[in-house]
Amino acid sequence: MKKVFALLTVIMLLFLGVNITNAQTPQDSTTTEVTDTTVTENVTTNNTQDLVEEEATDKEVGIHDVLKTKFIEGGAGFMGVILLVFILGLAIALERIIYLVLSQSNTDKLLKRIEETLNTDGVEAAKEVCRNTRGPVASIFYQGLERYDQGIEVVEKSVITYGSVQMGLMERGLTWISLFIAIAPMLGFMGTVIGMIQAFDAIEQAGDISAGLVAHGIKVALLTTVFGLIVAITLQIFYNYITSKIDTIVTKMEDASVTLVDILIEYNLKK
Repeated sequence: MKKVFALLTVIMLLFLGVNITNAQTPQDSTTTEVTDTTVTENVTTNNTQDLVEEEATDKEVGIHDVLKTKFIEGGAGFMGVILLVFILGLAIALERIIYLVLSQSNTDKLLKRIEETLNTDGVEAAKEVCRNTRGPVASIFYQGLERYDQGIEVVEKSVITYGSVQMGLMERGLTWISLFIAIAPMLGFMGTVIGMIQAFDAIEQAGDISAGLVAHGIKVALLTTVFGLIVAITLQIFYNYITSKIDTIVTKMEDASVTLVDILIEYNLKK
């Protein structure tokens, strides 16, 4: 009985195993199909992403190449001169900006130190404070304190005179920037005119008016004007920023100079 029962059990297990295998076979094929479909979709997605990345890279490289190509098409002569004007103007503008940033100082704090030093240690100590402080305001104060013994009126005149000197130092180089702003579009227009003349010469030599020849000549001629205007606009922005910075510093200098004269008058009365 035990053998019969064991045999029946084995037969039942085999039968169940076959049924389970048959039941799982469609699922496996479906899974395989789904897996193949997923792989195909992933490959397609990756290919699409690669194409998008390649297009983005092409666009980035394309902009650089276009700028370089357009610059070369404009002609080495005038385009080189316009580039030189831009480099010189930008260098002067950056130098002026750095100079003006370093020229700024806390005038209220400086006036407070000068007033305290005058009341405690006298004029010579106040001059030493100005000597150890950077900026045009401290230089103006030093010139005024240097002439304190000659009277308040002399101090006031020296402050005004030396203020004009400091203002001239701050404005140094601005004439060159304004010249480059004016000359850059002029060079562009000159390149355009010369390019147009060359285009008409090519038409005359060809003996026929070709739309492609005319369009190419006009395009190359106008490139110099575009780059000249770009240079002029850029330098104009820097020029306006520098002049506004100078106006701010000059206003602070004038207010601080008036306050210094008042402090000296008060100090003179205390003596």
